[in-house]
Amino acid sequence: MTPWLRAARDDPAGLPDDGYVALLGADGEELDELCALADDVRRRAVGDDLTVVVNRNLDPGLVATPEHLDALVDEAWELGATEVCLQGPLPEDAGPDAAVELVARVAGRRPLHVHAFRPAEVEAAAARRGTSVEDFLTAARAAGLGSVPGTAARILDDDVRAALTGGTDIPAARWVELVRTAHRVGLRSTATIVYGHVETASQQVAHLRALARLQDETGGFTEVIAMPLVAVPPGVAARGASVRETRALHAVVRLLFHGRIDHVQAAWPKLDHPTVLAVLRGGADDLGGLLLDGALDPDAGPEAGRSLTVDDVHAVAAELGRGVRQRTTLYGEVDPERVTVA
Repeated sequence: MTPWLRAARDDPAGLPDDGYVALLGADGEELDELCALADDVRRRAVGDDLTVVVNRNLDPGLVATPEHLDALVDEAWELGATEVCLQGPLPEDAGPDAAVELVARVAGRRPLHVHAFRPAEVEAAAARRGTSVEDFLTAARAAGLGSVPGTAARILDDDVRAALTGGTDIPAARWVELVRTAHRVGLRSTATIVYGHVETASQQVAHLRALARLQDETGGFTEVIAMPLVAVPPGVAARGASVRETRALHAVVRLLFHGRIDHVQAAWPKLDHPTVLAVLRGGADDLGGLLLDGALDPDAGPEAGRSLTVDDVHAVAAELGRGVRQRTTLYGEVDPERVTVA
């Protein structure tokens, strides 16, 4: 075992940056040892149950009318969902308070957790409304917003963000401030990293450190989700994320956030099945959401056509030798009458 692995065994979250950078380069037997250590830390932190939330994604721009939205929410509820996730820009002709009204309509229709609005969408909704971000989020929370997706973080480095999006991304510091504001008004969020493009291991660690600092300040993150870049923008010379890098990064995420964020999610829509199993054996504990499509309008979600069944979840758990626990968005217990994955 290398010195950094020995140090991580004694203090998983206590390594300096160069220690985590070194572990991100692990391969062969050292990688296996790193993943085994991360899996042991996972077991001690959250136990052996594989967790999953029953949810449905909807893109506000693809929901034609309020009545159509009502029908989609009703269908999600009837299929056993406990969460509706709203991601995507509002229609251009939407009114100034459309985002708050959207949340209120979903939350008022069924007692579902509303997980909505990426940071850039939060900023756009506040501008449309003519209020501060804090005022918008406070109003949305009062209307029924339960949490926000901490997506579009990519890598919190402006040079990397510019390389990926040609300068159209919000600055890294603004992303942090928008999420900080959400946490300050009482909303929880996910924490994310998109990897396998033009960033270095040092930039990955700096990104994770930025998330850790925000968590130390607010305690608002529920889980960390590491996602490989799968849609490469034109003109970007992305290296692609190898299985080796994916395993090492998930393991380092588990170690670095130990004692800060309990849950590490395997982003199954962006990883093949063997890699999902590998990261769940190497630090990850959660399978994310089922992403129900339903039959009424399967294309109304941004990840249409990518969904898990209850049988899929149990098959993954069986391969891991673990039990299954259906969770709420915030990792609480689901009302026994609403449990569909058991």
